[in-house]
Amino acid sequence: MGIRRGEVEMEEKTYPIPKGLLEGKGSELFDHVSESLKDFLQEKNISLEKKHPLAFTFSFPCEQSSLSQGLLLSWSKNVRARGVLGKDVVQALREAIDRTGGMNVEVLAMVNDTVATMMTCGFEDRRCEVGLIVGTGTNACYMEELRHIDLVEGDEGRMCVNTDWGAFGDDGALKDVITEYDREVDAASNNAGRQIFEKMVSGMYLGELVRLVVLKMARLGLLFDGHVSDALKTKGKITTAHVAAMEETKNGLKNTRSILMGLNLTPSQNDCVAVQHVGTIVSFRSSNLVAAGLAAILTQIQRNRNLRTFRVSVGVDGTVYKTHPQYPKRLHKVLKRLLPECRVRFILSNSGSSKGAALVTAVAQRLASQKQKVDETLSLFRLSYQQLQVVKARMRAGMEAGLRREGRSELKMLPSFVYNSPDGTEHGKYLAFDLRGTNFKALLVNFKNGLQKAELYNKIYTIPPEMMQGPGAELFDHIAECVSDFLDYMGIKNLGLPAGFIFPFPCKQTAIDAGTLVCWTKGFKTTDCEGHDVVKMLQEAIKRRKEFELDITALVNDTVGTMMSCAYEDPQCEVGLIVGAGSNVCYMEELRNIETEQRDGNEEGGTDGAKTTGVAEVERMCINTEWGGLGEAGSLDDIITPSDVEVDQNSVNPEKQRFEKLTSGMYLGEVVRHTLLDLTRQGLLFRGRVTDALKTPGIIQTKYLSQIERDRLALLQVRSILQRLGLDSTCDDSIIVKEVCGAVSHRAAQLCGAGISAVIDKIRENRGLDHFDVTVGVEGKLYKLHPHFSRVLQETVRVLSPQCRVTFLPSEEGRMKGAALITAGVRQMKM
Repeated sequence: MGIRRGEVEMEEKTYPIPKGLLEGKGSELFDHVSESLKDFLQEKNISLEKKHPLAFTFSFPCEQSSLSQGLLLSWSKNVRARGVLGKDVVQALREAIDRTGGMNVEVLAMVNDTVATMMTCGFEDRRCEVGLIVGTGTNACYMEELRHIDLVEGDEGRMCVNTDWGAFGDDGALKDVITEYDREVDAASNNAGRQIFEKMVSGMYLGELVRLVVLKMARLGLLFDGHVSDALKTKGKITTAHVAAMEETKNGLKNTRSILMGLNLTPSQNDCVAVQHVGTIVSFRSSNLVAAGLAAILTQIQRNRNLRTFRVSVGVDGTVYKTHPQYPKRLHKVLKRLLPECRVRFILSNSGSSKGAALVTAVAQRLASQKQKVDETLSLFRLSYQQLQVVKARMRAGMEAGLRREGRSELKMLPSFVYNSPDGTEHGKYLAFDLRGTNFKALLVNFKNGLQKAELYNKIYTIPPEMMQGPGAELFDHIAECVSDFLDYMGIKNLGLPAGFIFPFPCKQTAIDAGTLVCWTKGFKTTDCEGHDVVKMLQEAIKRRKEFELDITALVNDTVGTMMSCAYEDPQCEVGLIVGAGSNVCYMEELRNIETEQRDGNEEGGTDGAKTTGVAEVERMCINTEWGGLGEAGSLDDIITPSDVEVDQNSVNPEKQRFEKLTSGMYLGEVVRHTLLDLTRQGLLFRGRVTDALKTPGIIQTKYLSQIERDRLALLQVRSILQRLGLDSTCDDSIIVKEVCGAVSHRAAQLCGAGISAVIDKIRENRGLDHFDVTVGVEGKLYKLHPHFSRVLQETVRVLSPQCRVTFLPSEEGRMKGAALITAGVRQMKM
């Protein structure tokens, strides 16, 4: 507020940390940090009530899974507070802030001090892509290509990587250059065997290395006439500040004499020169090692970008670099020799790491706000356990109402007139025809003593889009033409084989071979079909051709066909589920619970309007629930999102098939598209630009959801998919798109799971069982091809129906085999 653009005002205060806290309880260390923070807020008259974003600079190795989380891997720099290793240090600070109380602070970012230094200098120089600290400790960071970072999702752009190079050599890589003095320093440290490079380079150890060399030389009689004082034998008596003072250009020797005399030594002029030379060698080695490390990092950047020469800036901080008079010059000179093709500018960080950490937090605050808005939109798709229980209860209520034919039930609960599962005695040749939506499939099955030995022959025909919306007679004439072609193709036109007709739309059946179309779904809107017997319509179309006759023995819903096919393989299969372009389920219901209307008064199963209880030795019938209608009377309004409303209103059947529009492959892509439109209009996606592609209905097919949600699919591939759809995205856009796809498909799987739970619990309760083992036969590309759909569905069923053990059996071309089996069963009953 009140600061000119591009300028920064800073106020700061340094609080010492008592040595006892560095080796005591971790909670007490973080309490000290929190109390210091509160004192700072009060001293600077910063409001304690107003919420403040906080940056936390933490200069120890952490494994970060996000900006606001970091697990401490190890302490260094002689810090070893207890109870913190392996813990989230951001959470530790949050808990300390809560204990202190009286502050409204949100920790938005934990930033390594090296990264923060790079960001501080990068504020002034956009070429700054490397951060370097040579102080009490040492470390470096740099901007790496995302495509090279396996630990992070994304492959476009760059991310700052904290090398934690102080640990270089822990694996023995520096054994050829380590001296006996390095080994002694390491052995005396509180983390022996670790941070080897840091112990050769950083300010915490340089003075100690010099002391050990001087001590050995004195003991060998090379210095001080062999005299060794107690002070010289004491760890820590020569510091890195002493080494820097020894190398001052004008007063170096004078400073050296003063330092040695302070150790109760009486140095000669030659002793002072020799000790000064030891300091020079130790510090020179440090700068050489740092130069070599920087050369490796810069070479990596150069190769990443395929450049022969390039310019780069390195942000630097740390007491050794800042206070040692010769260190920077030596470092720069050696780096230039190692990497002459690079023009490197070193920028000294005057603000330490504080400004950089604050910059990162400012970005984090903006991103957190954006993420919160995205999460608010996607939260509408996330269903709680309680909500799923409600959906299950409403599905069950709809089933009961549909069975009793009470008023206008959302679930039609259509009798299929299929009473028995296959028994393995089926034999002979049978036809099956399947109107699949955009195509029509014809199948010839020759059963040879059981399905396992069946011979299958099929052919697929296209249904032109205009026939899905045109006159009904044209659609059925086209189907008849396809049947004629298939019979010619197989050479069976004059055999009069019995056929099963799979019709995957809601039909009110009055017999196994008769059914009136209740309503079109799956994008069909063909005229003069609803309210008509679809078997008769096909027979009439065949008669118009005057070429052949066809015995349509059974009208079969696709879901029923799937269940019957799987029941042949597993006798426990009493439920059929299809989750593909459409969504539906069928199951075996007790005859005593079913109200049916028969075609004639003398059909098997009873008379007009009577309960179907007259079939000898038959107790159950397969019911086609047509569960896609759930919600048509408003029972799902509390979970319907604005995107669902848009999809429904722009469909060919508004306010119909509401559950299907939440769960099936025909609609999920559109739900995603409308959600992306909403986020884009909020400025959260695609830079706020609503393109013509994004406004195009049907551009995002459900198959793209399956591709985008693959676990190991890199974001560059997600971006490639979006670009093929005409959607120019960034890496962040790709992440959001993936989240949207996941939210929509996860909800669909959960809803299907809630529906299946209602079905199997009803079967269990029908039979008065405490526990129930059942198999669900499944077909549909969404279930089979989506990477997570089946797992989420099954987990939902497990949670909502703990008294049932459910096996899901995928069906291969099951619906048509099932239709052939039903046809064979009907034919054998009539023989």
